[in-house]
Amino acid sequence: MLALGLVACGSATSTGETSAAGAVRMKIGEPQKLFYPGETVESEGVEVLAAIFAPLVKYDEDKKLVEYIADSIKTSDNRVWTIKIKSGFTWHNGDPLTAQNYVDAWNYSANQENAQSANYFFARIQGYEDLNPGEGKTPTAKGMSGLKVIDEETFQVTLTQPFSQFSTMLGYTAFYPLPEVAFGDDGKITEEYAKKPIGQGLFKIDAPYNKGSDQAISLTRYEGFKGEQPKFDKLQFKIYNSAETAWNDLQGGNIDIQEQLPPSAISTAKAELGDRYIDQEDAGIGYIGFPLISTDQYKDVRIRRAISMAIDRKTITETVFSGTRAPADDFINPLLEGYRPGACTACVYDPAAAKELYVEAGGPRTLELGSNMDNGHKEWIEAVANNLRSNLGIEVKVSPYEKFQQILDELDAKTYTGMFRSGWIIDYPSAENYLTPIFSTGAIKTGSNYAGYSNPDFDRLVAKGDSASSAEQSLKFYKKADDLLLRDLPMIPVFYYRMNAAFSEHVKGVKINLLNQVEWVSVEKAV
Repeated sequence: MLALGLVACGSATSTGETSAAGAVRMKIGEPQKLFYPGETVESEGVEVLAAIFAPLVKYDEDKKLVEYIADSIKTSDNRVWTIKIKSGFTWHNGDPLTAQNYVDAWNYSANQENAQSANYFFARIQGYEDLNPGEGKTPTAKGMSGLKVIDEETFQVTLTQPFSQFSTMLGYTAFYPLPEVAFGDDGKITEEYAKKPIGQGLFKIDAPYNKGSDQAISLTRYEGFKGEQPKFDKLQFKIYNSAETAWNDLQGGNIDIQEQLPPSAISTAKAELGDRYIDQEDAGIGYIGFPLISTDQYKDVRIRRAISMAIDRKTITETVFSGTRAPADDFINPLLEGYRPGACTACVYDPAAAKELYVEAGGPRTLELGSNMDNGHKEWIEAVANNLRSNLGIEVKVSPYEKFQQILDELDAKTYTGMFRSGWIIDYPSAENYLTPIFSTGAIKTGSNYAGYSNPDFDRLVAKGDSASSAEQSLKFYKKADDLLLRDLPMIPVFYYRMNAAFSEHVKGVKINLLNQVEWVSVEKAV
């Protein structure tokens, strides 16, 4: 879920504003796209969809899988999986939730003709290649042969090879189902649906979302949801382009939940808010990336290594973020099995060695560093730029973007050639999720591999990890794949996030889960 800072307008005055009187109000940035589940791979859109849809599985505090909409997920060989959904769940229009809804949604996202960003999540399913023959070619099937409906509440998934962690993936947005009404006569998801998606989760959306003009998205509790219900009726996502503005609004009681505070607020938030300040571990990673697919400027790995060694991670995390970040030293976050402290030798601050290596490699005299500047990114990006200027003796141009989606669009189009800020929040709790979606060759076209990194040895190691007989065996290969990233540095891990959130005196019971999503059933309006 490439994320951490999509943005839009500074206040909320949309048509949905008046319909949300008395609502629980949460700050978000502007979603990158409309609400196509298979096209939504960034944090802002994912947060909204997580309120509208309910996943097959969730994760407990120990990062273990808990069946949610799924009644059972069974396999005897890690290759053929039988998924049975619980009875009685319905779509927001009253239609019953069926196994066919999952098969239809997954086939749609997996079909190259639909150009869904989450396409690669289905690459392990048998028949995926029939839907993805390559550019200029037409799919030879309407669906993947590995998806089969058994009955109204049961479907079977056959993978091309065993994958011990397949069930762990199923809590991610890409694996949501879709109702029949989502599709038009041409078999495509309609724009009408993407503006006002009908889900099967806790809340239903009140009105179509007009991206670019609406500054709030209002939802109402779905009384027909069979599982545990939220304790309040109205939810509103308010869109901001400034974390500082949102913080001021939270202090003034104009919003109720802010998931990431600006650095300027962190040092005083605990004293000011007490128990309404949330400080907890986070599985996210902040990166500086290199568009290797768009330019040869960073082709020499020595240049990338020198840039990494010139960054003073410790000072940035302690000073800019008031100690609420930790210097990154691996491509796998410490919260997940597979993390190895000190694995990234190029992450050790050594300005003298960095300059010597940079000169030896003939590094460019001028570099560009692009980033959106909301949500506290301005401060640390400027700090990185200053590190590179002083330690490498070069010019660094910081290119500010109003919205993160703008730089993502340029990276998608392969037109951006500067270094770029990036961040990753996990989609599901597995070391593999720090590898495949961001660095595999298959994720260049349809995933989040914005660097364009392609290494056949890396792909093979990840594939071996996928097909290993157990999670423990998988981890051995994932660590070897991680070793290649540490050697090649297609992106530079800079810091590990912490969740620094806050909520107003109007609500209580706010909990934020491992995927950085609010657990709405725990939230209550304060008396």
